[in-house]
Amino acid sequence: MFALPVWLDAAARGLILTTIALVWILILVRLVGLRSFSKMTAFDFVATIAAGSLLATVATTSEWTAFCQGLVALAALFAVQYLLAKGRQHSKPFEKAIGNEPILLMEDGKFIEAALTHTRVAREDVYAKIRAANALDLSAVRAVVIETTGDISVLHGDHLDEEILSGVKKISE
Repeated sequence: MFALPVWLDAAARGLILTTIALVWILILVRLVGLRSFSKMTAFDFVATIAAGSLLATVATTSEWTAFCQGLVALAALFAVQYLLAKGRQHSKPFEKAIGNEPILLMEDGKFIEAALTHTRVAREDVYAKIRAANALDLSAVRAVVIETTGDISVLHGDHLDEEILSGVKKISE
C-alpha cells in the first residue's frame, strides 16, 4: 500500500487506516446521532456488530478500493439505520412490521407460561434477572417484561403504574 519496508508499511497502514475509519465513524455518529450504537431494536444491535466488523475490515485492508468500499459500507449501514429509525418514528404500521413487541413474562409474582413458551425464555433466566434486580420476594414482583431488545426488565415494589406497561403484549394461556 505504501512504498515502505513491509513491517513499516503494515504498522503505518494499521495506524492510518484505523484512524481514518474511526474518524469516519465519529462523523457518521454525529450525523445520525447517538442512537447509532443503541440497542433499541434488533436491527440496532445487528448494526452495532456490523459496524465493528466493518471497522476491523477497513483497518486491516491492503487495498485502497477495499478501504473505500468499507467506508461506503459503513455510511450505508448508518444511513439504513437512520431511515429505519425515522420510519418507525413516523409510521405505526412500519414500526409494527419491522419491530418486536415487548412481552409480559410474569405478572404479580406469577409466571405466564404461554409467554415463556412463546419467547423461549426459561424460568431460570427470569429468576436470574429477578435476583439481579434485588427483588427479595416474588409477591413483590409486579411484572417481568422481555423488551424489544431481548433484555428482561423486572418491575418490583408496592405499586405499578399501568402506563408503564402500555404497549407490552400479554399472551393468554
